[in-house]
Order: sequence, then structure tokens, then C-alpha cells
Amino acid sequence: MPEISKKGHNMPQSPIRKLVPYAEEATKKGKKVYYLNIGQPDIKTPTIAMNAIKSSSLDILAYSRSEGSEEYRKKIVKYYLHNNIDLTHNDIIVTTGGSEALLFAFGSIMDEGDEIIIPEPFYANYNGFSTSSGINVVPVISKIENNFALPPIEEFEKLITPNTKAILICNPGNPTGYLYSKEEIKKLASIVKEHDLFLIADEVYREFVYDGIEHYSILQESGLEEHAIVVDSVSKRYSMCGARIGYLVSKNRDVIKTALKFAQARLSPPTLAQIASEAALDTPQSYFDDVITEYVKRRNILTSELEKIEGVTVAKPNGAFYCIAELPVKNSDDFARWLLQSFDYNNNTVMVAPAAGFYSTPGVGQNQIRIAYVLNEESLRTAVKILAEALKVYKD
Repeated sequence: MPEISKKGHNMPQSPIRKLVPYAEEATKKGKKVYYLNIGQPDIKTPTIAMNAIKSSSLDILAYSRSEGSEEYRKKIVKYYLHNNIDLTHNDIIVTTGGSEALLFAFGSIMDEGDEIIIPEPFYANYNGFSTSSGINVVPVISKIENNFALPPIEEFEKLITPNTKAILICNPGNPTGYLYSKEEIKKLASIVKEHDLFLIADEVYREFVYDGIEHYSILQESGLEEHAIVVDSVSKRYSMCGARIGYLVSKNRDVIKTALKFAQARLSPPTLAQIASEAALDTPQSYFDDVITEYVKRRNILTSELEKIEGVTVAKPNGAFYCIAELPVKNSDDFARWLLQSFDYNNNTVMVAPAAGFYSTPGVGQNQIRIAYVLNEESLRTAVKILAEALKVYKD
């Protein structure tokens, strides 16, 4: 029988999606499942984006340019300018989701065996993208006791080797909700310039910033033009996860020129989704104001209710819509399966994402879960109540 590749064997399962069959089985048994596992907002997509699709007069759904339509990219430039970031449309490549943007970045700047330093816990798919690209993740561990703050800069410098090509951050962070300060960005900028590295920032949650704190992009940092690469997406910003539109942004001409070759190999990003995404850029500020108000309320409800559960520790996020909670269990994978297979509270249960999959260090995060607070207030309270009741009876 033909053999599967080593790379295929080494590809990690998604901690977010691997439990889906158990959730589907629970639903078939008549249980109601509250989904806290995935960052699929329940916020409505802006009407202006949906109407752009409905009113499209296209006769042929043709390819777009490999880098995305020029009209759309020029409009993206205005969006960035509104966020104090000065670009041209030639600094942008439209991609099939932020995931493809990150894959293009990896392919453009790293070869097999190269290393990338990432503060962990991090977005689980960074592990998968690294495996598929043949590069090695070198983790810097941040801890829940410090609210997942960036480790001392010295910790980064200790890990730099001749094989190190880049540092990758998610700002605000998935899965922690941690928001990097301007001072932290400047320290990272200093490191990458001193050691001639790239700094990649996944900024797809840029709008989701709370408590009066401002987001500071690596693209705002002077002197970082040749080092900075940003991954962005419409998925969360406009509640358009299914559009699969993102973009790779850099003022480094060699990066863009190289990434375009990868873009040409996959032909083009989705044409119809670009139309919707371009229209979404006209979404009024009031939409985001309402969304932020809603997520702050949800965050406060979630963290305050979790803190009431004996043995649970929770980090308070300042951005995105996730948090990490540490539970009084030995293995959150087993606990998450048990919730779906064997437990219900008034015929209800919850689906969570085991957090070990958000680390690359073996054995770390085994008793943690990631929670996405993308449910309404009533559902969040119910979900945490179910979690509390489950912890009362669960046995490792």
C-alpha cells in the first residue's frame, strides 16, 4: 500500500475542529451544544457587503488578478490610512483568507529547516502552517499568571540562531486576547533590526481592542519597512469568515514580488468575495462601536462568571474575543470529549477547544481551554453554568 508522507503524519489536528464529530453525535442524541470552541462571530455581516453580492451584475464569474483587483487594493489603502498606516496598493496582495497570506509569507522568507520564534500559546494553525512549510517553531512561553504578557526581550534573544528568520506575533492575540503595547512592539522592532530578521504580525483582530487601549501596528513603526510583514483578513472584522478574503501587506518590495509568485501559482483570490469585501470597507464606524460594546460586555460576563468557579483561573483579554482558562483537570482533551460524549446539564452541554494544541512545547497547556466569547449574554451565562456543573462531577 502506498505510504502517506512524513509531513502528512506530522500535520497536527486542529484543537478547534477535531471534536466536531463528537458535537454532531451529541446533537443527534438530542442535546443542545453551546459552541465555545470556534471564533465564528454571531454578529451580522454588514448589510452593505451582502447587498453588493445580491446586486452584482456580473455575467461571468471570471478570475481576478493574482494580487487582487487594483480597485479593491486601492480602497484597502484608504482603510489603512484611516488607521494611521501609509501604504500604496502595490504593498498589498489579496489572499484567500489570512491563512493563505501567512503561507505566502512563510514561503517567501523561509526555507526548509529555518526557524521562526513565536510567543506561545499561539493560533493553533501556526503549527500546521509551519509543518506544511517545513520550518521549525521555536516557542517563547508566556504564562497565564502574567496574563500572557510578552516575555522579557532577553528571552527572545537567547533563542536566535543562524537559522532564525523571523518572529511572529498575533496582535491582539488568538487564543489569549493579549494586546501588545507600543513599547513591546518597539522592543521587538529593535531585535529584528539588530539581528536582521523579519517581524510578522497577524493583525486580523485589529478592531477588537478594549478598555480605551489603542492598537499599535508594526506598520506604524518607523525604520521597520524592510522587516515588517502583516497578515490581515476580513473574516472577523466584518463577520465574514466564509468570504475567505485576507491580505499580505509589506513595504519590502522583495517580499511582495516573491509572494506574488505564490499568488500566481494559485491563480487568484475569490472574485465574488472581493466584491463583498470591497463594499464592506464602507461599513460605518457605528457598526464597530456597537460590536466593541457588545464584546466588552461578553468578555466581562465570561471572565466574572468563570472566576466564580472553584479551581478555575482565567486571563483577562484586552483584545480579540478569546480567553484562556485553566481548569482543575489533568487533561482538557479528555474533559472536552467527555463533555460531548457523557455529560449534559438539563440536556445541554458545551464544546470547548483544548489549549494544548495552541502550544508547540510538549506537555504545556494540558489543563487549559480556549473559550471564544462569540455567544450572546444569555447563552454565555448558560454555557459557563454547564461548565461549572460539569467540573463538579468530572473525574480524571
